[in-house]
Parts: sequence; C-alpha cells; structure tokens
Amino acid sequence: MAEKKRKIFQFVIVGGGIAGVTCAEQLSSQIPSADVALITAGLHIKAVTNYKQVSKTLEEFDVEEQHSSVLEEKFPNMTVIHSPVKALHTKSHCVETADGCVFGYEKLCICSGARPKLLTQDNPYVLGIRDTDSAQEFQKRLSKAKRIVVIGNGGIALELVYEVEGCDVIWAVKDKAIGNTFFDAGAAQFLIPSLEAKKPEAAASCKRPRYTTEDPAPRGVQTFTADRSSREHGHGPTEPGSALGPDWHEGIILRGAEKVARRVSVEYQCELEKIFTSEELQQTVTPDSGSWPVYVQLTNGRMLGCDFVVSATGVVPNTEPFLHGNNFAVAEDGGLQVDGQMMTSEPDVYAAGDVCTACWEHSPLWQQMRLWTQARQMGWYAGRCMAAHFLSESIELDFCFELFSHITKFFNYKVVLLGKFNAQGLGADHELLVRCTKGHEYVKVVLSRGRMMGAVLIGETDLEETFENLILNQMDLTLYGEDLLNPSIDIEDYFD
Repeated sequence: MAEKKRKIFQFVIVGGGIAGVTCAEQLSSQIPSADVALITAGLHIKAVTNYKQVSKTLEEFDVEEQHSSVLEEKFPNMTVIHSPVKALHTKSHCVETADGCVFGYEKLCICSGARPKLLTQDNPYVLGIRDTDSAQEFQKRLSKAKRIVVIGNGGIALELVYEVEGCDVIWAVKDKAIGNTFFDAGAAQFLIPSLEAKKPEAAASCKRPRYTTEDPAPRGVQTFTADRSSREHGHGPTEPGSALGPDWHEGIILRGAEKVARRVSVEYQCELEKIFTSEELQQTVTPDSGSWPVYVQLTNGRMLGCDFVVSATGVVPNTEPFLHGNNFAVAEDGGLQVDGQMMTSEPDVYAAGDVCTACWEHSPLWQQMRLWTQARQMGWYAGRCMAAHFLSESIELDFCFELFSHITKFFNYKVVLLGKFNAQGLGADHELLVRCTKGHEYVKVVLSRGRMMGAVLIGETDLEETFENLILNQMDLTLYGEDLLNPSIDIEDYFD
C-alpha cells in the first residue's frame, strides 16, 4: 500500500457536509501551518453562512452549497480531494479513494453523515430525501404527480407536507399526532390549522397574545385543504451535493401537476404494511378509485394509490466503508461510538455529525439528535479536539453539550426546542405548563421538582433566552406556579 501513497496529511477529514467542512475550517484556521485534506465525493460542499449566536447555546445559520474551490482559496493549507472513500486502513493510517489514490494521515475525522432509512430498497416508486440529489429528483417527480404518499413523522415529513402544492398528499404517521419527534399532541394541534390556510408571505408576530387553551389533537383521519399560495419561489434547484441543511426547500419549486388547492390527508397511528405495483393489483378490486402506478397498504387496512411514495422514516449512520477490516465500536443505533473528545475506538480516528453516536456521560439537559445544529457543533468541537491533541494540549467538553438547543421553522412558525423539551427520560416525575394562543404562539414548559428542564416555543415568543437561563441555572420555580406563563407578567424583565 505504501507505494500507492500520494501524500501524507497531518489531518484528513472525510465528508463535505456541515460537520466535515466545519471541522476542516476549524483545523485550517487554528493551525495554519498544518496540511489539511478534505475528502468529498462531489465538487460542492455545504458551508455554514450568516452564523449568529442567539444566546449561550442557541445559534442560527444558513447552509450554502459552494464549490469546494472556495475552501482552498480561503485556506491555503487545505486540499480538497474529490472522490468517494473506498476503504479505511486504521492500522496503516491511510484512506483509499475510489479513484485508486491512497492518502496517509496523522489524525482522521469521519464526517460521512447518514443515509435515509428507506422503507424498501431498490423500489423505483419509493424515494428517500436526504441530500440535494434526492431533493432534485423529488422535485422532478412531483411536477408530474397528482398524488403522493408520505410515510414518516420527522422533520423532512413536516416540511414536505406543508410546502407541497398542486398535489394531493396522504401523510401516514405512526403516532397519535404529527411531529412526534419534536412536539406533543398540544403543539401538533396548534400547527394543524396551518395545513388548511394559505401560506403567509411573512410569519405572524405577536409578542404578548392573550391566554387561551386548545383541545388535544383528535385521532383518526384528518383532511386539510388550502388555496394554492402565490408565494414567490427561488430560481430553481441547487447543484448536487451532500446532506440537506435548514430551509432546503426554499430554493426549489415543490409543485405537483394539478392546478388545484393543496390537500393533505393525515392517517394517524398507522405504518406501511406493503407496497404493490399496479400490475400486482390488476386482479384486485381496491377501495381507492382510479388507476395509479403504485399502491400502498397501511396497517389500518387502507389501500391507497399514488404516483410515488416518500420515505421519511429517519436516517441510518453512513458507516460504510469504514467498518471493514477495522475495530470500531458501534452503538446500538449504528453510529460510530465517540467519547467526550470525539475520538472513536480506533487510534487517531475521530468522528462528528450524523455518523457518530455520543457515548460520553450526557448532561441531564442534553440529548443527541441528528440535526444540522449538532452537526455543526460536533464538527467544530472535533476540529478543536484534533488540534489540541496534535499540539499536546488539554481540552474540556464544550459548553454547547450542556443544554440541548435547536431553532428551526415548521409550518412557517419559528420553533425553539430547549433541554428535555418532550420530557425525555424524566418518567412520571414532571409536570407541564402550557400557554397557547391560536394562530400566534404555543409555549410549553417542562418542570421537574420545581426546576425547568425543557421548553417548546412556537411563534415569536421572545422567551428563548430567558428560559435558557432558567434551565441552565436550575432555579427553584415552585413559588411562581402557573404565573410563570402568565401573559400579563413580563417574565423576561422579572428574571433579568
């Protein structure tokens, strides 16, 4: 293998997504004299732009797809290698690429992300959406579609069903409410009316709406219809690249073949049982009228025809081809186990982003979720750890892992998630405080023994920094009771 080596780099990072690029940038800027290589399969990388530190742990940023030459221009000590990785040889400290080249490393970071957990493999009527390529393929198929079935209840599904126009959408979720990964039934019920309303040109803003309560989300099937939005779209699809970032749908037109209103039907508490082609059902009379290229049978007994199926049931860490011939410790979820300094079980090999599983002792207020915010944080921290170890310096676990925090947007509402926002791991030892004003805001606080452990903020609440401080400080809030969410009390000034 030695005779095939082109060059030995001090640092090699595999993956051109958010985690990999952030890691490479951190290393290149922290040690300008070091030779840094970024290995990526495509010509384009995902760069973090317009970064803003909102509070101690909350951050906002855009993800921009750029040609990899931008990195080399910005960092003279960085080399971008365009080729998929064929094999990793940890014993000889080298990476073999698909084009036959071999690159040695002193320290390596694997940031290969994750791939969609497809409902079925090699079915032309099933599409998973994870990267720019698959998003473009979805746009292409959607333009000719009259009906699609979306299976899944995570972030991609939430974004799709709201953004798609000119096409019937049947949304099958295994839970009692939509968005179960992020919300409880109350928050889901707050968001549901957005499916039957026109998409506003700008998000509604209401700092102190009046206090109301909402009924819990109903069970069964719900159908929502809205007029087609006149919202302006971007200039078309972006170039093929790696994993999607926030607002991935902003740059592409998600419109079906029908010049009709948006129509979303939600099938609750069911999953996919089987997929049939129209040929396989030629001799079968189905309850669904019309003729479709593909049919899905749900566990609730319904048989539904559609043009294609979107598999939005989560992701699987993309550990291939790194496992073969090596001795990586792999977590139950399939990710590469990493310790508190992002190191895997193999010497001088680190991992960051969706491909890894954080196996250090977590803060009581933090949990890993495979989101772009954590991909950036892990990539940045992995770069710092690699640099510190290279320079024989010590480093402590970064503060960003003290409190889970995430800002996103669903159904055109700003959504902030803090700490144990769904009471994860708290068992019965917790209580909830909720304030909801229809069409404006939804605020949920998770308390345990009088201490705030998490929060969900939907809408322009202006409470994120105050609640972040209350969660981090673990102040006893027992005396305040329900006044904690009293809209007549300016809680930001009260706890300032």
